[in-house]
Amino acid sequence: MSLESFGRIERRPRKAIAFPQAEHLLRQGRAGAGALLAFGNGRSYGDSCHNDRGVLVEMRPKGRIRGFDPASGILDAEAGVLLAEIIAFAAPHGFFLPVTPGTRFVTLGGAIANDVHGKNHHSRGTFGCHVISFELLRSDGMLRSCSPTQNPELFVATIGGMGLTGLIVTARIRLMRVLSLDVEERVTRFAGLDQFFALAEKADEENEYAVAWIDQLAEGGRAGRGLLLTGNHAADGNFNASPRPARLSVPFELPFSALNRPSLKLFNTAYHHLKGRRGEPHLSSYEQFFYPLDSLRGWNRFYGPAGLYQHQSVISYARARETIPAMLAATRRAGQVSFLTVLKRFGTICSPGLLSFPQPGYTLTLDFPNRGAKTLELLSELDRLTIEAEGRVNPYKDQRMSAATFAASFPQWRRLEEQRDPAFSSNFWQRTAGILAA
Repeated sequence: MSLESFGRIERRPRKAIAFPQAEHLLRQGRAGAGALLAFGNGRSYGDSCHNDRGVLVEMRPKGRIRGFDPASGILDAEAGVLLAEIIAFAAPHGFFLPVTPGTRFVTLGGAIANDVHGKNHHSRGTFGCHVISFELLRSDGMLRSCSPTQNPELFVATIGGMGLTGLIVTARIRLMRVLSLDVEERVTRFAGLDQFFALAEKADEENEYAVAWIDQLAEGGRAGRGLLLTGNHAADGNFNASPRPARLSVPFELPFSALNRPSLKLFNTAYHHLKGRRGEPHLSSYEQFFYPLDSLRGWNRFYGPAGLYQHQSVISYARARETIPAMLAATRRAGQVSFLTVLKRFGTICSPGLLSFPQPGYTLTLDFPNRGAKTLELLSELDRLTIEAEGRVNPYKDQRMSAATFAASFPQWRRLEEQRDPAFSSNFWQRTAGILAA
C-alpha cells in the first residue's frame, strides 16, 4: 500500500497489517526489533509516520467512540477515531476540542503521538495537556494503563513520542465546553513584523485564538506585511457540526508544481485584500476558522509529484525579533516560495510530553515545493538559524533534519529512547537517534 505522508516526499509501496494482526504479534511476543509503527490517517508531513524496515499498523479502522460524560466533558475513544468524528459527536452536547491542529482529519492516536498544538497554545497548551489516560500495548504483550499516576514514565514519553513507545489502543481526553462552534473572528492588518510583534502579546491576552499569516512575497515597503487573525467562540448556540463536503479538490496528480512565484503573488495579493478588508468582528464557521484547507481536498497535490517540505521552528521571545526576519530573508535569497507562511505566539503552558515541540516563543511555519538540492540547502540554513538562536525544529513535520539538529533541538531525546518499545521504530528515529546512539 502507498500509505503516504502528507508531504509525499518518499513515495513507495509500504507493507501494512491490520490492528488485530499486530495485536496478535505483540500478545505472542513475536514482533521483532523495530518491526512495527502505528499509522493513523497520513496527515504527518514527514517520515515520523513511516517505518520502511518494518511494517505499518493501520489504526484508522479502530475508531469507535466508547463513551462520553456530558457533565465533565470526558470522552473515551479508540485511537483511530478522527478529530472530525469527535467534533461531530460532542458538539450537540456543547463541547469542542480544547486544542486542534489545522486539519480535523487527524486520528486521536496521532494527535497524542505528535502532541499537536493549535491557535490557542497561549490559553490551552498542547493536546497532551488534555489527555487524562490511555491504554498502551507493548511488545511484552501487556496492555498498560498510562496516566500521570499510572506508568507516568510511559505517559510522558508517549505524548509527543511519535508512536515509538507502543500502540495507543484507547484514550480518555477532556473536551472543552463552548457556547457555539462558531467563532467571532477579527482580522487586523499589520504593515510589517515589528508591528506584528507589537500586537501579538495583547492579542493572546484578549483572545482564545490568535495566528498570523505573512505575505512573504510582498516587496519594498510592504515586505513582512500580513494579517493577524484572532477569535473567540461565539454565543449564538450553533452546534451544527454536520460535515460539509469539500468545495474544491485536486483529484489527480499534477505533473509539475502549480505553486510558483507568479501564482502565489497573485493569491497573496488577493487574500490580503479580501480577507484584510473584514476589519470588524464577524462570525466565522468553525470549519472556516480552524480548517480552511480541509475544504480543498488533496491540496498537497498542488506541489506536484516531487512533494513538499514543511519547516516549523520555534524561537524564544528574546530572539524572535532578529531571527524570524533573518529566516524569511534567507528564503527570499534562495528564491524559494512558501505557499503558506504562518506565525504564532506560543505561551508558557508546559506540556506533559517529554518531546513536545512547543516552548515559550514564536513559531514560524513555511511550506516549500521540493526542488531538490536547493530546497534542502535552504532547509539546512533555516535549521542553522534556529539552532543558533537556541530554538527547536519540529520533528513531527520533518523529512530531512540531521541528527545534530535533532539533538540540539531535543537534548532529552535519550529519555525517550529509554522508554521506546524495542519492537517500534520509524524512518525519522533511525536517521536521527539511531545515528546519535551508534
